[in-house]
Amino acid sequence: MFEWLFKYPPAVFLHGQLVLRSAWPRWLLVSGVISIALALAVALRGRHASDTRVAGRWRLPLIWLAQWTMGALIMLLLWRPAIAVSELVPQANIIAVLIDDSRSMGIPEHGVTRMQQVAQALQGDWLTRLGHTFQTRLYRFDSSLVRLEGSAAALTATGPATHISAVLNEFASDTAAVPVGAVVLLSDGGDNTGRIDRNAIEALRQRRIPVHTVGFGAAQVPQDVEIQSVALTSRALAHSRVTAVVEVSQSGFANRRTNLTVRDGAKLLATRELVLGADGATISTDVTFDLPDAGPRVLRFQVAPLPGEGNTRNNELARLVNVEAGPRRILYLEGEPRWEYKFIRRAEDDDTAVQLVSMLRISENKLYRQGVKDSLELAQGFPTKPEDLFGFDGLIVGSVDAGYFSPAQQTLMREFVDRRGGGLLLLGGRQSLSDGVWGGSQLNELLPVNLPLMSGTFHREPATVSLTSTGADSAITRLVDDRAANLALWNRLPYLMDFQDPGTVKPGASELAQMHFSGRTMPLLVTQNYGRGRTAVLATGGTWRWQMSLPLGDPTHSVFWHQLLHWLVSDTRGQLATQVSAGILQDDGHVQLLADVRDRNYLPAADAVINAHVIGPDRLQADVSLGAVPGIPGRYQADWTAPVVGMYVADLTAHEGTLSAGHDTIAFEREDGVAENFHTGQNVALLKSLAADTGGRYWLPDELEGLARAIPFSNAGVSVQRYQDLWNMPALFLLLVALRTFEWLLRRRWGVV
Repeated sequence: MFEWLFKYPPAVFLHGQLVLRSAWPRWLLVSGVISIALALAVALRGRHASDTRVAGRWRLPLIWLAQWTMGALIMLLLWRPAIAVSELVPQANIIAVLIDDSRSMGIPEHGVTRMQQVAQALQGDWLTRLGHTFQTRLYRFDSSLVRLEGSAAALTATGPATHISAVLNEFASDTAAVPVGAVVLLSDGGDNTGRIDRNAIEALRQRRIPVHTVGFGAAQVPQDVEIQSVALTSRALAHSRVTAVVEVSQSGFANRRTNLTVRDGAKLLATRELVLGADGATISTDVTFDLPDAGPRVLRFQVAPLPGEGNTRNNELARLVNVEAGPRRILYLEGEPRWEYKFIRRAEDDDTAVQLVSMLRISENKLYRQGVKDSLELAQGFPTKPEDLFGFDGLIVGSVDAGYFSPAQQTLMREFVDRRGGGLLLLGGRQSLSDGVWGGSQLNELLPVNLPLMSGTFHREPATVSLTSTGADSAITRLVDDRAANLALWNRLPYLMDFQDPGTVKPGASELAQMHFSGRTMPLLVTQNYGRGRTAVLATGGTWRWQMSLPLGDPTHSVFWHQLLHWLVSDTRGQLATQVSAGILQDDGHVQLLADVRDRNYLPAADAVINAHVIGPDRLQADVSLGAVPGIPGRYQADWTAPVVGMYVADLTAHEGTLSAGHDTIAFEREDGVAENFHTGQNVALLKSLAADTGGRYWLPDELEGLARAIPFSNAGVSVQRYQDLWNMPALFLLLVALRTFEWLLRRRWGVV
């Protein structure tokens, strides 16, 4: 219909430029249009000035407008309007047809796969017509590009991954010496990276090559449940309790019930019932579980398939967690003998991931040490040198006043959290927090609370406890897996008999638990991040009553302290801290090794040498050197490609001159044939964006005949400029008739015909 009205396909108007081909001057056209306007105004006013039938405020101007528009249009046609458009020279250009041959193209919809739809489309007249006018080349692609000789019979829809950016870059490079008029890309848009690289776009735009995209597949797959994402820490201590946040989407299964499971190999770690939301909605749920023994652990999150589900391969997603054995050393300084000290040490006796080194002040100048490495460790009291304090991963301060620490020690403690990345926990007590004048010390800024500006904040009276909404979702306070049961358990805990007013929670801090007494409520457990580390306040020294008052064998007290101390030190890294861009490499072995290197004072090491020794499947070994990242002192990185499927372990070492700057190990795994199972709906947005960015257009399969007519109008490859006359367009003739008819109908309605 468009071409019948306007003579040419939309591409002509999209890429062309309006010109006037008459040799007459344009000023004469403008003068004529203005003269017609004035002449009509004078004539109509003189003829109908006293005619009451058109005396309304808008009737006469409306007649004038219709007549002037028709006169101006006739004047414009006399100047021969045309579209100047570049047109590809026949037989001098190549039209490339790129066909997505990845696994997602094999997904059936209404009994026909996307690849079968492509095969039907390729048998249409449009490709034959293009072949008569231009040189056509067929290609198949998944993660790479392969030219097809002859027909498309070799298409199998089995490619393990789709990387459209890499394919377009490869195509631009391979055809750099030949004229390409256009690219036709037939795909569902399921690129595994989810985007098109700007470099690929620029490579085509510099040569003015339009990419016309043809989309296949439904935007939303009917009857499908898919795990969209799993948010989980990449490192944790052995036997720690962690929480994963899982997002699940579905279509066609509104309000259905299914199960989410978490497994480490054959071992079931957790299960959770899911109630799917409205059709097309995504739900988010958290699942808490205990990690197994140390080592790289590939945890598999799986949603049980539902009857009628077409694609069940996207019901499972893997995440790799580097589970570390420890032990992480925590220095616990207690200012007075009390039950809390004894029960915290007892709770950590069986925790192999944490080693508690304690200093108990039993008199003014006498300390009782436990858990030290040798007789010399801490023999002089609390550390005064960075190398002594920085050897620990966490720090607990009990009922100790701030004045016990010298100004240099207070500065060292602040640097322990800020630079070292350690954890600091302050407990309530007779000489702690406000009663220990911590609010007037250098360490006040580390605390997650604003302490009261008074003394006498320590209380000995009953107080019950409960969780906040934030605490209900925290792995620190998750004593049992079920959220509702966990909230109820905290409400039933035995009351505390001593506690301290910690003041108000600072902005950005997290209040996990509260205390209730005498009609008042105040924070009990508050945490926050500070610098590279983390701090917390537990405003009581009475959690030991939980252990004493609960039934024999009840693990609540020890579970709470395990989780709190694991949180305190789990993110404390050594001088060399490494990470990878992804723990699970899906269908692409590319991985980025990243290292953060600190000197012995935990300042960024700008001149370190970092080497990684990678061990992989089938005795594969490789040595990789990491280079400094410009502008980020102490940050180093390297790109590497895992060549085969399997588990890899990278052992990294760092040196500053002849001195060691740390050692770290991290694991990652390559899986193939995974990414194509996810996000299987047609990515219309990506296909439209690619077409728009290159000067092409997004087409549906039944519009391919229009695509064949639009392709010749392009300034890519070998092209010439042609003029397409507009004066004889049917649309203009119909417009003139419509204007005349409109005026006649108005006059007839008003009785002035």
